[in-house]
Amino acid sequence: MTQLKVASERHLLGTKGMSAEEITSILDRAAYWEQYPVKLANHMQGRFVANMFFENSTRTRFSFEVAEKRLGAEVLNFAAAVSSVQKGESIYDTVKTLESMGIDAGVIRMKPNGLLAELAEKIKVPLINAGDGSNEHPTQALLDLFTMRKHFGHLKGLNVSIIGDIQHSRVARSNLWALQAMGAKVSLCAPPSMQAPELAAHAPYITMEEAIKADVVMMLRVQLERHEESTFKSTEDYREAYGLTVKREATMAPHAIIMHPAPVNRNVEIDDELVECERSKIFTQMGHGVPIRMAVIERALS
Repeated sequence: MTQLKVASERHLLGTKGMSAEEITSILDRAAYWEQYPVKLANHMQGRFVANMFFENSTRTRFSFEVAEKRLGAEVLNFAAAVSSVQKGESIYDTVKTLESMGIDAGVIRMKPNGLLAELAEKIKVPLINAGDGSNEHPTQALLDLFTMRKHFGHLKGLNVSIIGDIQHSRVARSNLWALQAMGAKVSLCAPPSMQAPELAAHAPYITMEEAIKADVVMMLRVQLERHEESTFKSTEDYREAYGLTVKREATMAPHAIIMHPAPVNRNVEIDDELVECERSKIFTQMGHGVPIRMAVIERALS
């Protein structure tokens, strides 16, 4: 088996096409790492992982770094703002450079859609998608599924509503594919100007009133800055129409939970007092990012 073939089997480019067995194995391994008795392991000692972020990040970047260090790997942090990218170097040449220096895996975030799949065909080391444009964000979806499974004990049959700027959301897409693979029912809710029409064949668009009746109400960051034409004159208008307000939260099912991939626009897509309310899992999700990413890195380097 060629090195390129081996790497392709360990890439994590997206959740689309992943089987329930693959997803379950990652969730199960993350559960192991969450319960691991010692903070630092030496499982990946002597292995080099490069975090290549061509786009800004807080939660994803730092949780990958914590995960890598907990596994005992040597971590290289690349920032586009202080690299030769500023001199015009392409993303491919940057990744190829680090591969040439002997990294064992690369975690990569970038703005362009579709480029990561092209890179993965040419790069011999496994690549992990930390978010590419509006395409996918697989580790976010996996930590979201981990959060839901831990709370409810299962994923099959759960009703999940994803609400907000679906059009620009890589999180919505990765969650849609992963949740459906695991047997959950997904519904989408968005203003007409923020819908992704191509997803309508995979999940229904429903009203806000219907959406908040789900077992899981997943809010997305509203990206008003990315819409040339918006239905809303202000963030307050958006909140009134599509925000999870205290009034709307009161009509949710008693067992339902609130989720959000963050960063959160408080008092826009979700009222401030709901961000850390009893049914909110927002900061719990963030914590689950570390064991999920440990499992994903281990998979890549196995």
